[in-house]
Amino acid sequence: MHDPVKAQQNIIEDFSLFESWLDKYQYLIDLGKTLLPLDKSEKTDDRLLHGCQSRVWLIIEGDSNELTIRANSDAAIVSGLIALLIRVYSGASAQKILQTPAKFITAIGLQQHLSPTRANGLHAMLQAINSAARSFLPEEYAGAPNWKPGFKD
Repeated sequence: MHDPVKAQQNIIEDFSLFESWLDKYQYLIDLGKTLLPLDKSEKTDDRLLHGCQSRVWLIIEGDSNELTIRANSDAAIVSGLIALLIRVYSGASAQKILQTPAKFITAIGLQQHLSPTRANGLHAMLQAINSAARSFLPEEYAGAPNWKPGFKD
């Protein structure tokens, strides 16, 4: 089973290899280039994420035991942010997603180096993933913490 905590630790280690934020941005852009493209038929308005300045198409499929996240953007850095979120959450159970805030964002200093519009877009992506994970669980499920997706615990 995919472990989002371990995935975040790996991201923190990867980003620690770079000294400058210019290099970290380039790494982020390179990560975005590794995203599998969505088919043109999947880039529909109902899959466009609201709250992002860039266009982001987000598809979350699966069941409560394993969610698969696929997404694309028309912006390079946003594509890199998507790649990080996919790396952390895709393949995890809905419950594990809800129990795992995106602590790597603060740990690598990303929130300090994003423009306000990109930070809002990242928050919107995290909210969408959290909301989708909740939707895969029964209504009576009460074990998921009410963490607010974002940059803090």
